[in-house]
Amino acid sequence: MIDRVTKYAKDVIEGREIAGRYVRLACQRHLDDLERSKLAIFKYEFDIEKSLKIIDFAETLTIAEGEEETPVKLEGFQDFILGSINGWVTKGTGYRRFRNSYIQLGRQNGKSFLNGILATYYGNFDGYKYGQIYCTATKMDQAKIVFKEIVKFINADNDLKELFKIKEYESTIDCLITNSTIKALGKDTKSIDGFRPLLGIVDEYHAHKDNQMYKLLEGGTRKMKQSLISVITTAGFNLNSPCYKLWEYCKNVLEGVFSNDKQFIYIAQMDKEDDIWNPQNWVKANPLVCKDKEDLENLIAVGKTAKDMGGSDLRDFLTKALNIWYKHSDNQYLNIDNWKKCACDLTLEDFRGKECGLGLDLSSGGDLTSGVLEFPFLENGEPAYFFHQHSFMPKMRLAEHIKTDNAPYDVWVNEGLITLTETLGGIKTDYKYIISYFKELIEKYDLKLKVIAYDPHNADAFLSDLESFGVDCIEIKQSAKSLNTATEDFKLSVDGGTAKYNKKDGLFKFCGVNAVITRNSFGEIKIDKEHRTARIDPIDAAIGIHKIMMNDKQTGIDVNKYADIEFLNKLWGV
Repeated sequence: MIDRVTKYAKDVIEGREIAGRYVRLACQRHLDDLERSKLAIFKYEFDIEKSLKIIDFAETLTIAEGEEETPVKLEGFQDFILGSINGWVTKGTGYRRFRNSYIQLGRQNGKSFLNGILATYYGNFDGYKYGQIYCTATKMDQAKIVFKEIVKFINADNDLKELFKIKEYESTIDCLITNSTIKALGKDTKSIDGFRPLLGIVDEYHAHKDNQMYKLLEGGTRKMKQSLISVITTAGFNLNSPCYKLWEYCKNVLEGVFSNDKQFIYIAQMDKEDDIWNPQNWVKANPLVCKDKEDLENLIAVGKTAKDMGGSDLRDFLTKALNIWYKHSDNQYLNIDNWKKCACDLTLEDFRGKECGLGLDLSSGGDLTSGVLEFPFLENGEPAYFFHQHSFMPKMRLAEHIKTDNAPYDVWVNEGLITLTETLGGIKTDYKYIISYFKELIEKYDLKLKVIAYDPHNADAFLSDLESFGVDCIEIKQSAKSLNTATEDFKLSVDGGTAKYNKKDGLFKFCGVNAVITRNSFGEIKIDKEHRTARIDPIDAAIGIHKIMMNDKQTGIDVNKYADIEFLNKLWGV
């Protein structure tokens, strides 16, 4: 009996299979868990027979698409995925270990094919009776892609035809051995609320604007002894999407930052140091396509055309063929990787008694209104800045903005990042909440507020309230000419890692990703949002106060006061 899962893992680790860092980590995780399974304290073990059962089943199937039918022959990475999902079990019960699976592959690498195998197998051959299996996507046509893979498997095999009843008009397949059902579902997520999926397939998760479909499927599995939510996707363009966040989380699991023994992960992508135009590296993102000489030649031709044409053709190739998360904008303001690295453990407690400035971006009524405190300090003898943001939104507009902006404002409210205003019927922001919040904060942390920078738009009725802080209030004109230097310096501070914000501030991080650049006729820049519902208000407020704070003479702030050893030791992790 050959353990095909472990064979692939060893081939990758020992260099016989070319793979990227995250596939190598996934394989090392499997090998390490095999050793851990020998210890009584480790809850799981690898059942080679169960892993081979689904692999062997897959290789009884027939690929009907094309000029002639061909029997399925799995590649090593497919052995690893299917065999791991089915072979790792809980000691003593035999229930499958993995309840969630995240697989990311380049286009045309058999994503729907793999989910089709899982659905066909769990439908009739896993021993679970009256199981519910769902193929889901944002649109019904997309959901039917996996569904049609299952149909093709069934129609290509006379034996399978006797065991399944296809009802294409209902997008349903009845599994006659187990009385289970396989069903395709599109955007109408209410149709699965309250159900109990044995297998929930989330196809092309990168295209989902929110995680509602995923969570509804997952929520129905909590009382089940074993189940699987299977995500198989390519990379995408939306760096604020739930798929991007799941991808980041799964990478952290593989890196050992988080621990989750029930999450299976296979991320096929190139390494940062790889030359993306060297086709020898493309197998890391395309473990199936690059194994076929003709397919690889076709991919090379498509890549050359995309490189020559640039623009959307290039972005599509990088994201879909090379499996690279890439924001779909020519004018992205911040380098996203650098922006994420600016997240740190510092909090307001670390700046108790310190000097600061306050920037305000005021909404016209029912949108997000933001205030940002900026604290200058010295890091390695060089100026650095910590930003604390807090935002405000009318209570009655919360549900509307969650839907239109595709943003988890309710989560950020619960995390204390947004205050909901309730006066005036909760329809329009009451600026008195802003005054109250920052005065309480200043008193609580004994802050030394030196200056307020405000956007003059909508500020007329607010100025008398601002003057109650007893500091200079400076109007910041919202033009590229006025904001160019501060906008450039904020970006440079992010790139240099000297702009800091607390790592738990998901709203600030979210808005930094949304910001794009606009230029006037002189080439001067300011930030804007790519879409009407893409919020950037805290970043606007941060740049406004940064315009003042970057010039110490205007604020009278002495950054040398911030060079105390205890503070810097915490910053540097000493």
